[in-house]
Amino acid sequence: MKKKDQEELLTDFVMENKEKFYRLAYSYVKNEEDALDIIQESIHKALKGIHTLENSQALKSWFFRIVVNTSLDLLRKKKKEMVVDDDTIEFFSPKKNDTYENVDLTKLLNELPPKYRTVIILKFFEDLKIREIAEVLNEKENTIKTRLYKGLKMLRIEMNDISYMGG
Repeated sequence: MKKKDQEELLTDFVMENKEKFYRLAYSYVKNEEDALDIIQESIHKALKGIHTLENSQALKSWFFRIVVNTSLDLLRKKKKEMVVDDDTIEFFSPKKNDTYENVDLTKLLNELPPKYRTVIILKFFEDLKIREIAEVLNEKENTIKTRLYKGLKMLRIEMNDISYMGG
């Protein structure tokens, strides 16, 4: 396939699925600007590397992998920049009104280690199959299944702990 054809295929694919890629990036960074930056950088990386894609059938998993890796890169970069996060500042600052915070799935997902969170997001929010997730994350299918079940178990334990506390 010619490079021009590959670029056109990539462009069409990204335009058709831009909301999915944005949601995926946003699920990592929780910030509209950063998510848009991730998508922009992912597209740039993909266009630069499109000639390395030998099988156009692998485009979906290849681009998802770029978005995931770009998201993780940004998080690592921000982690180095941020000495104290907002939660820590809020924890140590005096409270005006100490109201109970509603706990939802998003908050619980954010507390999962990234390797479990990523699998759950790709499976349940992006509707990828185990095989596709394995391709995106460059892991074996059994590893993905294990992470999925362990991640779901961790979520269940967290939800049970909250319900015992009257949440």
